[in-house]
Amino acid sequence: MKESNSQAFRRGFRDGIPIGLGYLAVSFSIGIAARNIGLNAFQGFLMSLLNNASAGEYAGLTVIAANSPYIEVAIVTLITNARYLLMSCAMSQRLSPDLSLGHRLLMSYDITDELFGIAISRPGTLNPYYTYGAMVTPLPGWAFGTMLGVIAGNIMSPRMVSAFSVALFGMFIAIIIPPSKQNKVVAGLVALAFISSFAAT
Repeated sequence: MKESNSQAFRRGFRDGIPIGLGYLAVSFSIGIAARNIGLNAFQGFLMSLLNNASAGEYAGLTVIAANSPYIEVAIVTLITNARYLLMSCAMSQRLSPDLSLGHRLLMSYDITDELFGIAISRPGTLNPYYTYGAMVTPLPGWAFGTMLGVIAGNIMSPRMVSAFSVALFGMFIAIIIPPSKQNKVVAGLVALAFISSFAAT
């Protein structure tokens, strides 16, 4: 029996709740970074609402802090977020061929690693309302978490701000350690990435 749009939306909403809670916590450190370069709470909120990507935002903030021109900010953010182009291509293969351009554009607005993961694991053709439901909690969770990080950064002591500034790196390390332990090829690629990054610096 085919799932209705409302059923798909409710299922997506349910599946998105833990992602949204995780985003609320992780984006707090983005807010700290935004505060450190002089953004206010509204600017941090708007930045995260329009660019729901941790690595892309952090790269953008780094370039903004260096007083780079707008075009450089755009290019760095585009390159950092390029993996979402691949995810979009993969997800497009799971959509009905007659799905409207409007639905496709709305779905593409919030393709993140986690939302892509839960959507692509759904069996059969992907109902766009599942994706809409899944976005309901993560999107505001990311934006409000960033805003709260900016606000907290203005209240906390410099030592606390410094500690929270590295929380995002902790998240990335938590992502790469488990697969690196299980697969020597992955561990080698992670080591190569670290070496390449250090050499580039």
